[in-house]
Amino acid sequence: MRLLRVGAPGEERPAVRTDDGRLLDLSSVTSDIDGAFLAADGVDQARAAVAAGQLPRLEADGLRIGAPVARPGKIVCIGLNYRDHADETGAPIPARPVVFMKDPGTVVGPYDDVRIPRGSVKTDWEVELAVVIGRRARYLDGPDAARDVIAGYAVSHDVSEREFQLEYSSQWDLGKSCETFNPLGPWLVTTDEVGDPQNLGLRLSVNGVKRQDGHTGDMIFPVDHIVSYLSRYMVLEPGDVINTGTPAGVALGLPGTPYLRPGDTVELAVDGLGSQRQTFGQA
Repeated sequence: MRLLRVGAPGEERPAVRTDDGRLLDLSSVTSDIDGAFLAADGVDQARAAVAAGQLPRLEADGLRIGAPVARPGKIVCIGLNYRDHADETGAPIPARPVVFMKDPGTVVGPYDDVRIPRGSVKTDWEVELAVVIGRRARYLDGPDAARDVIAGYAVSHDVSEREFQLEYSSQWDLGKSCETFNPLGPWLVTTDEVGDPQNLGLRLSVNGVKRQDGHTGDMIFPVDHIVSYLSRYMVLEPGDVINTGTPAGVALGLPGTPYLRPGDTVELAVDGLGSQRQTFGQA
């Protein structure tokens, strides 16, 4: 199932995109797609409503697509999780997942404009597979248990300001938490539809030039390991988002490649999860 939220910022309504491309209004099932909806087995309710033909059709033309999950409680990110990305940045292959947090307020829709921070000279791109948690998780007993708490997956753009991230602080948060720095969506695709999350291609281009072309099979730490690992150190709640890392091809790892400037356009996609497109402007 592909769940999404459509409408103006702050006024989004929940919807379902069917296999034949129709957009169905989910408002009779839930007021929003959020942690409460996921925790209450809302996906099963939505699936039943679609099967029963109970949902009215929405006219998609002109409708803004928002982030598919409203108000994530937290965004947990995994750094250096692709060998080629670690290599291009000169970092050693990590023995454990590199974990950092990103402000949940960075989440915007997949086609919304992204703002380059004032004073930025190194705003960078990162296509990532996002995991959305569907059940409360703490001290999970291995990968099998981890799979049971995942609601689904989405395309995530972990926009980063490298000077803020690497030169202004020993922590990465400054360069990761600027406003609009996490376009998410267009859909939350449920686990049954995605299949193996370690068998997905990821792509990103800047102004039509391909920069990233990776595969989740190249992750150092796979999705189920990441979720299980994180649950030992923090409680994962329904609606939380985990960004699982980016493959090679970021500006940081490509000497001479220009960083993002106002007017630049970034397009990115993950197999089966849809695509994004953002134009970058000045904050």
